[in-house]
Amino acid sequence: MTFTETVYEMVSKIPKGKVLTYKEVANLVGNSRAYRAVGNILNKNNNPDIPCHRVIRSDGEIGGYNKGNTEKVRRLKEEGVII
Repeated sequence: MTFTETVYEMVSKIPKGKVLTYKEVANLVGNSRAYRAVGNILNKNNNPDIPCHRVIRSDGEIGGYNKGNTEKVRRLKEEGVII
C-alpha cells in the first residue's frame, strides 16, 4: 500500500463529529514528520468517501480544503464540530 493510500485509509476512519490534525494523521500512518505531505495528499482528494474535511491544523485553525474553506466549515458544523 502506498503512503497516499495509507493516509486515505486512516482519514476514512475518522468518525462524524471528530477531527484529527495533519500531524496526528502523519503519526498514525507511521511518519510523524510527514504532516505537510498529508496536507498535500488530502488537498488532491476528489473521493467523497474520504472525509478530508475532518483534518485540521495543530493550532486549531481549519486549514485548507479543496472545495473551499467555507464548505469545510459548513460540513464540520453540520457534523457537530465546534469551530
